[in-house]
Amino acid sequence: MNSKITVNENITLISLHNVSASMSAIADIFEKIGEMDIDVDVISMSPVQSDLTSLSFTVNDEDTIKLLQFIKTLPGLSTKPTVSSGNYIISVLENAMENQPGFASKIFRALAQVNTDIRIISTSEIQISMLVTEADFNCAYAAITECVKNM
Repeated sequence: MNSKITVNENITLISLHNVSASMSAIADIFEKIGEMDIDVDVISMSPVQSDLTSLSFTVNDEDTIKLLQFIKTLPGLSTKPTVSSGNYIISVLENAMENQPGFASKIFRALAQVNTDIRIISTSEIQISMLVTEADFNCAYAAITECVKNM
C-alpha cells in the first residue's frame, strides 16, 4: 500500500445545535463564512428528523473568534455553539481503500486500542479524516501510522 498520512494542526470544531435544516439556511451560513474568508474543512450534519438539525464543521483556530462573532448574529439559534479548539486532523489517503472492505474498521480499531478521543470523522472512497484532541494526537498518530504500515 502507498497510504499517505497528513496532519493539520490548530483546528477548531464548531457545533451548532437546533439550526434550521433548510438547505437555504445552511447555504446562507456557509456563504457568509466564505465571505469572511474563513476556510471550512470537515462538515457534518446530523440526520434531519424535523425542521432543526445539528451542524458541525472545522476551521483553523485563528478564525475562531471572528467566526463566533458571526454565529452570535444567526437568527433562530436557540443554543450556544459547542467549541473545541487546539485539535488535529489526521487524514489517511489510500487509493486502494475504495475496493478494500474493512479499511476504516482497522483504523478505528487501532484508535480504540489507544483510547483516542475522536471528535468527528469524514470519509470518502479513498480518504478517512479524523479530528483528534491535542492530548490524544501523539498516540493516535502513532497508532494510525503503525496500522497503515501493517496493512
